[in-house]
Order: sequence, then C-alpha cells, then structure tokens
Amino acid sequence: MSKPEVQAFFDEATFTVSYVVSDPASGRAAIIDSVLDFDPASGRTSTVSADGLIAYVKENELAIDWILETHVHADHISGAAFLQEQLGGQTAIGRGVTAVQSTFKSVFNLPDLAVDGRQFDLLFDDGDTFDIGSLSASVTATPGHTPACVTYVIGNTAYVGDTLFMPDFGTARTDFPGGSAAQLYRSIQKIFALPGDTRLFMCHDYKAPGRDEFAWETTVAAQRDGNIHVNKSVSEEAFVETRENRDRQLGMPKLLLPAIQVNIRAGRLPDPENNGIRYVKIPINAV
Repeated sequence: MSKPEVQAFFDEATFTVSYVVSDPASGRAAIIDSVLDFDPASGRTSTVSADGLIAYVKENELAIDWILETHVHADHISGAAFLQEQLGGQTAIGRGVTAVQSTFKSVFNLPDLAVDGRQFDLLFDDGDTFDIGSLSASVTATPGHTPACVTYVIGNTAYVGDTLFMPDFGTARTDFPGGSAAQLYRSIQKIFALPGDTRLFMCHDYKAPGRDEFAWETTVAAQRDGNIHVNKSVSEEAFVETRENRDRQLGMPKLLLPAIQVNIRAGRLPDPENNGIRYVKIPINAV
C-alpha cells in the first residue's frame, strides 16, 4: 500500500491539527482541515497558522491539488479560501454539507446563502475516489458528529476529523444539529474495518487526564482495542448511553457562532457591507 508523507501542524489556540499530505514520488499534495486564526475579543483574523503550511509547501516544492475539509468545523475557522488563493488546488467536503448549510441558513438568517454546496469546488459522496499524484485516496462518509463528516483514506493513512479522538480521550460530541450517537457508532465501525496498521490522524487533541503531551496519531488497532468510549467490546446501546450522557455536560465551543458562518462558505468571510466592513452575526437566545 502506498505511503504518503504526512506533516502535522498543531494550532494550540483551537487544539486543531492540520495536515499536509504529499506524494513523495510526484510532489503533489493535499491540505486537510486548515485554520484561519481568529480572535473573538477583537474580531480580528490572522494567517499565522496558514502561513506555516504555506512555508512548508514552498520549502518542499509541493504542488497543492486539494484543500480538504473533514466536516464543517465548529471550533475554528477554516483557512481554505486563503490557502486556495495562495497555493491553488480544489476545495472539497462531504455532500452532507448541504444539510448543515440548510440548518444554519435559517439560524443566521442568511437569505442569499446557497444551500447546494456550490461554495466548494467538489462535494464528495461515500465511496468516491481521487488521486494525489500517484497516491490513491477514497472517501468514507462518517456522519454522527455532523451530517457532513467524512474520513479520507490516503494510502496507509486515514484522516478522521472529529469522529474519533486519541484512544484515551474517546469520541466526538453528537449534540450539534443533525448529530446522532447511534450514527456515530456505525460510522466508527467503518473506520474499525480498515486494516489494523492503518495510521489514523485526529483533527483535535486536548491531552487526556494523565497525559503530558499533545498527540494526534494512532492506529486502527489501537482504537479498536483501547478507545475509552468505543472499542471492540462496546455495544451500540452502551456507546449511545455514554455519549449522550457526556454530551449533556458539554458547553458550546467558543468559536461556534463565527466559525459556522464562515465554514459553510468554504472558509470565505462574509461579504463587506456598504461601509466596507465584514460582519458575523451573533443570534441572541436562538442557539
């Protein structure tokens, strides 16, 4: 099986891991789950995180074919639009993004928002395939955290978004609109069906209690054997009870409201209003 070169970039402000995945034979590459820095107190953006990816791409003379999202992120703003301007490539996400757009179009009262996913260059269906140079890649729909969640399998690696965390931290929440603990359990079984030595890359890490270092790479076998929420010994019924009980204790991600508005637009900021300033909306008592 082909072995891509994987470089991770950790954004500690949002606990997000972005990846540049490249084909050593051709120098073609994909970027997965990028970050545009955003300070909610000042409303200012910056490109420090994205600039790190750009520097790596240029230093290694890579050519970007794809800028991929595993889902519509609620905890950071995507850097996809900025990176596409700087490096080219096609933006892509799972077709379930249309359900997310439809939900939040009404929440944020965005009458001009198209809800057919056209903001992205390509919408992936379950089972779709694509190439990164000589690397073969496939798309597995893994909804449950959100309707748009997909896992990208590239050679002997897979990028699971928020579906799974490191084995000692568990799994993603399922209380966002369109989320489902039962659906998440079934999606995880698809990941568990991959070869045991498949390298799995997480989108986030929060350092589980007792662990001193951040970590974001594990394997299918390690998840099957030891994930604290879902492993080969945990039934769907038991998982759903655990997951839903935990979800009831969680607060809202601090960047959810601004992030969703940008990320359903493929990382594009809202258009400037007639004073030249861009705005994100904060719905009062609505979420």
